[in-house]
Amino acid sequence: MVVLNRIYTRTGDAGTTALASGERRSKADLRIETYGTVDETNACIGLARQHTTGDLDAMLSRIQNDLFDLGADLATPEGDAPLPYEPLRVVAAQVERVEREIDALNAGLQPLRSFVLPGGSPAAASLHLARTVCRRAERLAVALAANPAERVSPVAIQYLNRLSDFLFVAARVANDGGAADVLWVPGQNRA
Repeated sequence: MVVLNRIYTRTGDAGTTALASGERRSKADLRIETYGTVDETNACIGLARQHTTGDLDAMLSRIQNDLFDLGADLATPEGDAPLPYEPLRVVAAQVERVEREIDALNAGLQPLRSFVLPGGSPAAASLHLARTVCRRAERLAVALAANPAERVSPVAIQYLNRLSDFLFVAARVANDGGAADVLWVPGQNRA
């Protein structure tokens, strides 16, 4: 259980923060940037949830909890020395659940005939914003994983990849099942 008695500690005043292991890193470190962007994704989903109800809202609630799991995973890099506790990791079952939810939401949508512009309803616009922030988190996680000195779970990257797909489909659902999608018209404003 997490207990926060004090919100400010002054330990980050010099521009560093602690990983779950206690190791201090610069706040500009790629790992910190990666899980910080996962947190931004979560905040965007929280904003979107102000405009959602029912099954979609329940799915988004589960995803918000998963994103805290993912942040914990990224904040606890695997090392050579064992930790005195079992670190929280995102697992394949979470990716598979998101895939099932994508399939369920997508089943009622018409196939796309053009790219969708971010917008439409407030819920859809917020979900598109969350999708783009999620894609940024995924790019950062991939960059972090490319560094031989860093370890990132492949499942964490898979989760982010699936989540951005989920958020795209969820935005279409929030746009009246795709009927209110704002479609790209190639070259529309060239003349």
